[in-house]
Amino acid sequence: MSPSERPGAPKPLACKIYPRPEHNISRSQISENALKVLYRLKKAGFEAYLVGGCVRDLLLGREPKDFDVATNASPEQVKNTFRNCRLIGRRFRLAHVYFGREIIEVATFRGSDSEDAERQLVHEDGRLLRDNVFGTIEEDVWRRDFTVNSLYYNIRDFSVVDYTGGMEDHGAAILKLIGDPESRYREDPVRMLRAVRFAVKLGFAIHPDTEKPIFDMAELLRSIPAARLFDESLKLFLSGYGLQTFELLRHYGLFAVLFPDSDRCLATEDHDFPRLFVATALQNSDNRIAEGKTVTPYFLLAAFLWEPLQLEVKTQLQQGENETFAYQNAANQVLKRQIKVTSIPKRITQSMREVWLLQSRFSKRVGARPFRLLSHPRFRAAYDFLLLRAQTGDADSELAEWWTQFQRADETEQKRMTRPAKKSRKKRRPKQSRPKSTNTEAT
Repeated sequence: MSPSERPGAPKPLACKIYPRPEHNISRSQISENALKVLYRLKKAGFEAYLVGGCVRDLLLGREPKDFDVATNASPEQVKNTFRNCRLIGRRFRLAHVYFGREIIEVATFRGSDSEDAERQLVHEDGRLLRDNVFGTIEEDVWRRDFTVNSLYYNIRDFSVVDYTGGMEDHGAAILKLIGDPESRYREDPVRMLRAVRFAVKLGFAIHPDTEKPIFDMAELLRSIPAARLFDESLKLFLSGYGLQTFELLRHYGLFAVLFPDSDRCLATEDHDFPRLFVATALQNSDNRIAEGKTVTPYFLLAAFLWEPLQLEVKTQLQQGENETFAYQNAANQVLKRQIKVTSIPKRITQSMREVWLLQSRFSKRVGARPFRLLSHPRFRAAYDFLLLRAQTGDADSELAEWWTQFQRADETEQKRMTRPAKKSRKKRRPKQSRPKSTNTEAT
């Protein structure tokens, strides 16, 4: 079966070669280690190309996060070529070439046919579960997702090789799936999330044919393992474009699949609080990333699930639980439901719990309690969470200001701030002497 006969494959385009003068990619922009891999594979007699997001980003004048290589060498041949190489992957075997902390990923061209059934496994719903069928570059191109991600930089003559019209779509800022969109989404529903992520990150518009099926096929994400959806969620919201991504995910109905409890709260929001709270948390994270500061996943996830937690706490309190147990039980229930969708690691859920449970301790400002809270390992995150709540009307702004001042104050001032308020003493009325009672006995 030729690439063009593959189900869902588009009408084949003539391969177009863009020589070095017709594109802006320079070797000076490419990682030295990636160049080493390309040149060594070429010297060993193999084809070697940069491919995917790194080529796309280089054309945009951006610095790629990773450099991926495609070759006709098998994974075992790549391993024999590089001593610093390790083979990984089950669904599709990949070679990782290590240069200290930098890893260059090398993938063998994927084939478009499956003569060996043991090497390719397809689920009844169309998802590819295992795919170790190797092929040629002409076949490999149809297995990639978007046209702008299917451009190959050839180390032999420094040209860009385009089989799908990706250079034209790149110039028009259009994100378009290769092949029939419905078939491609069924193969891997995560492509819907990738479409949103790339559209926001690149500032591209999603092609109408690529966009239309998403509204009806969002539910396919429920078939994806929870661990993979967690990883995808981090890419979506911790890329520096979290707020825009959130809005677009809601538009397509994808956020409802990733965070069902949160989406239900957003659908029944009261005075716009839940949406404003989540949006502000995302904007703050985007600002931190733009400033080169670190962002912790647990803080953002705690914000996403804060309103579902409050509703669960309310239910627990109505059932007669005290406040501490109500929060603990509510956290267990909310996280239990969410983990079934996105498998949040225990180290993150534990930090989320601490941020949530510390919120009730901020109201206790007398005696030694404020000092104990100040020394808690999660105090800073919990305090930032309190500020976020105050900013969006969920907490008393006076309480947030008190804690801001308490941290800045010296020890003497802190002791004064935590001193119990003096009770005003009422003046005691002077005792009035009672008249002596006369006790007369009847005679």
